[in-house]
Amino acid sequence: MGLGGLHIWHLLILLVVVLLVFGTKKLKNIGSDLGDAVKGFRNAMASGEKGEESPETRKIEESAARRVDDSAQATSKPQADTVSGAGERRP
Repeated sequence: MGLGGLHIWHLLILLVVVLLVFGTKKLKNIGSDLGDAVKGFRNAMASGEKGEESPETRKIEESAARRVDDSAQATSKPQADTVSGAGERRP
């Protein structure tokens, strides 16, 4: 009655070790964070199917577009070539 050689006793020992390493409070926080992430994912999927965007999604997309525009403007500025003492131009 095991999964690939793991029996119930192995799983119980593993559970005890995880509890000792992380502690119950940390595991509770991890569980609630994971639950919130799953809820957010489900809400995003549901709003994506309806064709509507959430305000958070719009804010993220606008800030990403601003960053792309800013980086494009920064890279499009001409850079002056440096001149060495021997009269050679280096890029």
